[in-house]
Amino acid sequence: MIRRMATNPISPFPAGFLWGVSTSAHQIEGAADVREPSVWDAFTAEPGRVKDGSTAAVACDHYHRYREDVALLADLGVDAYRFSVSWPRVNSPGGLGFYDRLVDELCAAGVRPVVTLFHWDLPVTLDWLERDTAFRFAEYVSVVAERLGDRVAKWITLNEPAEHTLLGHALGVHAPGRELMFDALPVAHHQLLAHGLAVRALRAAGAGDIGIANSHAPVRPASGGPEDVAAAEFYDILLNRLFSDPLLLGRYPDGIEALLPGGPEGVESDLKVISEPLDWYGINYYAPSRVGAPQGEDIEFSGLSLPAELPFSVREIEGHPVTDFGWPVVPEALTELLAGFGERYGDRLPPVVITENGCSYEGIDDQERIAYLDGHIRALHRAMEAGADVRGYFVWSLLDNFEWAEGYARRFGLVHVDYTTLKRTPKASYAWLRDLLRARG
Repeated sequence: MIRRMATNPISPFPAGFLWGVSTSAHQIEGAADVREPSVWDAFTAEPGRVKDGSTAAVACDHYHRYREDVALLADLGVDAYRFSVSWPRVNSPGGLGFYDRLVDELCAAGVRPVVTLFHWDLPVTLDWLERDTAFRFAEYVSVVAERLGDRVAKWITLNEPAEHTLLGHALGVHAPGRELMFDALPVAHHQLLAHGLAVRALRAAGAGDIGIANSHAPVRPASGGPEDVAAAEFYDILLNRLFSDPLLLGRYPDGIEALLPGGPEGVESDLKVISEPLDWYGINYYAPSRVGAPQGEDIEFSGLSLPAELPFSVREIEGHPVTDFGWPVVPEALTELLAGFGERYGDRLPPVVITENGCSYEGIDDQERIAYLDGHIRALHRAMEAGADVRGYFVWSLLDNFEWAEGYARRFGLVHVDYTTLKRTPKASYAWLRDLLRARG
């Protein structure tokens, strides 16, 4: 029998607060044989790219089992389901029909569809180093909005452009596998330009309630020494402000524009597109970062090999439990992050939605995941009591899935997936969240 971890009741959230769960197309859909290939198909076909040698050709087979998965969402009692639309699938005959059926099924179940338009699965024929890709993205967005816009509750343009830039184009550990280091900065700019063009395309199609899902984390210096503080400030710019300042302030952090294609003059006109007003701002949060000065050698951190030539080094955060991925569990850093955003952006910051928060743990009786979610939901509530305008919270993820370069070794789901039989089994955390949502009355 699955045990339930006893906790004090979580304080009530405001009426209308949106509770949901998140997934992404490439990680769960499968059915790779009925869509065009993406950069991730090409990447996983190369030996050694994925730790267990797997691919997402079948994944959770959500493409064929979506009705079963929507039934799980309905039983869970969430208000909304955040999923991504696969650009390569939309490019394929009948591809939009799948999302038509999925959206209809969600609406019939009383679950609001929240659509992410890009979650890393770029068509293999395109390249974010090319400026034209931003305009192709806007064309694709227009097609999706025209087909689904009458039923979609919220739109997300991009998911985590920081990770797609850093891991896929600077360090080469994600698709498309490039190791460009700081020459990858044009990828960041072109994604942000694509975001702004997508916002305009959605507005032109009559769509509203538009946001983005950026990953953010507080950055703490390894010490109070000037070298560590300077390294932490640079890391904060690279992983946080590079992707939030252009959207919310209409400018890049000092010194960044000179590194971008077109230089300051060319970037200025793009920033007018990038900073199109948003209805809300999505934040994906998992853990804080501790950063210090370079240590003169490569560093292994959370499964990554960070080269010695970087102008910073990422250090372990001690004194906290860690997930199976090795990420520290620090709920109070979510409160810290939201307070910092409020201080930096003030009235420029629209209402916030936590678009991802979750953890990797093995087992169906996943008490560690319950403790993680309980702690972070309480930390979110404290931030809101202190004045943070947060309108929703989405757990990552509904299902165990293909975890990118980790393959199937990491399990983030509220629902266990047997990758041989594809049987779904709700975990203890699923029952815990269901009880929490039912307690809302």
